[in-house]
Amino acid sequence: MSRDEPVTLGEGKRLPRYRWWQQFSRSLFHLQLAGDDGSRQTWSVDVRPGGDADGEVRARLYLDGVHQATAKPPAAFPVPGGAIEVAVSAFGVKRSHYVTPDGSERQLSPDPSSAEGRRARLERTHPAASRAMGAASLVVLAVSLVLGIPQILEQITQIPPVAEMVGTFSSPVQLPAWANISLLVATLAASTERALRLRYNWLLDGGLFGGE
Repeated sequence: MSRDEPVTLGEGKRLPRYRWWQQFSRSLFHLQLAGDDGSRQTWSVDVRPGGDADGEVRARLYLDGVHQATAKPPAAFPVPGGAIEVAVSAFGVKRSHYVTPDGSERQLSPDPSSAEGRRARLERTHPAASRAMGAASLVVLAVSLVLGIPQILEQITQIPPVAEMVGTFSSPVQLPAWANISLLVATLAASTERALRLRYNWLLDGGLFGGE
């Protein structure tokens, strides 16, 4: 992970109930750990990938439904035996893992009511369909990369200062407007599908141009 943001203490508020209309605006993950006294604890991470009311993206940590801490991703929340690391991309949460000092890690479980939880249930109940969806998303993003980058480079080199420095570039790929729009829509859908599984690649999922 990149540099973690400072963690501030929580306010003791209760974890809001997950609502059905929050499918693509809220991500919620849970982790079961043993406390110092051996009792079972439920740690939860609540993230609004699109940002809170003020536009800032924050991850909130809860213990048994009570707010403990807040940080802007990428964040690392200390918990018994390790830390919960949280990071987001332009399409959702790309990392929500419990990491121990020896380097082992495991992904937190998505809330069953969330979009991530529904996608995980599809993977359990219909593994073949799930694999097909994952493969389709990968193909769409690879095709988008191959067809999109030459056109983007051509547009960049049309900018006068850039053209003066490096010259112009003519893309061997020239798609009509409707095809580029269709490709963009397919790319957004594919990246969202991968985000629901916390799959992220800096090249395929926007990090190349998004600085992630």
